[in-house]
Amino acid sequence: MEWTEERVETLKTLWGEGLSARQIAETLGGVTRNAVIGKAHRMGLSTRTETPKPRLSVLNPVTDRLCQWPIGNPDEAEFHFCGQSAETGRPYCESHCTMAYRQTSDSSAA
Repeated sequence: MEWTEERVETLKTLWGEGLSARQIAETLGGVTRNAVIGKAHRMGLSTRTETPKPRLSVLNPVTDRLCQWPIGNPDEAEFHFCGQSAETGRPYCESHCTMAYRQTSDSSAA
């Protein structure tokens, strides 16, 4: 893979927009995440001015009784879990349980 002037400019732009090295590599095509990181480092772009996104805390289904229904896109800062009280023995609140689980008809009643 050759770093053409156009690819370098695209790298600079996407890096400045805060995209991850993986996202930049996918956009450029034919280049690995490590190649993007190496090129950014050689160009002096390796220090990000933005603070990294906070890591999502993983809920423990045994001890945390909060709804774990994902809301939004995990790649966006607004992503979060519902957080309402979860139904007993289930990972979701009543509202999200109605979306996640189907009622089955009782075929033995006939």
